[in-house]
Amino acid sequence: MIRLTVIYGVPADAAKFDAYYRDVHAPLAAKMPHLKNFTYSRGPVASSDPAKPVHLVAYLDYASQADLEASLASDEGKAAVADVANFADGGATILTAEI
Repeated sequence: MIRLTVIYGVPADAAKFDAYYRDVHAPLAAKMPHLKNFTYSRGPVASSDPAKPVHLVAYLDYASQADLEASLASDEGKAAVADVANFADGGATILTAEI
């Protein structure tokens, strides 16, 4: 299984970020094909590096790397990726790993 992890930095307006993520972005991400599981954090996220605070962490699981790549290349995947610029003013780091 492949896990895509998105780590969102602290936004300028946390309440606005949270509402947008919950109401707009999460539903977009949930529509991505081949997605086996999609979860994200609620509430504060503790970071071991105070210089890099984290606001939210999202986890997207796929059966294989090929499924992840197909998902990201789909219309739904492209829409979800493009939407990040609409709310993630604190930045986003994307990690992928086999689990």
